[in-house]
Amino acid sequence: MSNLSTAGTIDIKDLGTVTRLGFGAMRITGEGIWGDPVDRDSARAVVRRAVELGVDFIDTADSYGPETSEQILAEALYPYQDGLKIGTKAGQARTGPGQWIPLGRPEYLRQQAELSIRRLKVDALDLFQLHRIDPKVDTAEQFGVMRELQAEGKVKALGLSEVSVAEIQEAEKYFTVASVQNRFNLTDRKHADVLDYCTANGIAFIPWAPVSAGELAQPGGPVDAAAKRLNVSPAQVALAWLLQRSPVVVPIPGTSSIEHLEDNLAAAELTLDADTVAELDAAGPVS
Repeated sequence: MSNLSTAGTIDIKDLGTVTRLGFGAMRITGEGIWGDPVDRDSARAVVRRAVELGVDFIDTADSYGPETSEQILAEALYPYQDGLKIGTKAGQARTGPGQWIPLGRPEYLRQQAELSIRRLKVDALDLFQLHRIDPKVDTAEQFGVMRELQAEGKVKALGLSEVSVAEIQEAEKYFTVASVQNRFNLTDRKHADVLDYCTANGIAFIPWAPVSAGELAQPGGPVDAAAKRLNVSPAQVALAWLLQRSPVVVPIPGTSSIEHLEDNLAAAELTLDADTVAELDAAGPVS
């Protein structure tokens, strides 16, 4: 059983303290296979096991399913235990397999926040993140409605996803940015400057696709070599590297398998030595 306390905690602005290894609830919906039925019993079991193992931060979105992920979380966990925090997102509509469309009209963002509140069975969302900035809508309108929702008490903390440093700074004119959720892992480090900004400013950085290691995890690669040397899985190496990268990093590995869940969360107990970290730092391409 994983001891998540060894991963440390972070105090997220306007939200409170969470353990620095969360759970991403996208894959419990069978993501990637559009229209296939979801095994809700299995999905609920995975979510409950995550919480049993100490996960107190779960990430979801209105478009995961769509809607199904939020529904499953409520089915599995409501009434929620004290300290559990759920972050959700809106601003990216899903219309089919691989079809994601930024949608940031203020009335849409407000509507989706209200619907997420209903699906999650809460009075206010713990963390509400703009899934994507819509290039067709003035950012002032998108950021403005988020500020309004927070002022109205419908959301506690606000965040962004897939943004640049300049976009974070623009959003900060309207509200306190509690979190940034960008893709970041061993093989995709293009947002290193965003992570640096978040680290310097105490903003939680929530990397999605955190266990992706690509060729680095292939036989003979540095992730594979480290995993064998330490007698752990490549996923644990990838997650441990992220946790040691910055104290504001909150990885959210997702899975529909209890076995993989338990393996992922065991990364909390893994500390990579300086030589291994240096090897992994040097190996990954910056894309």
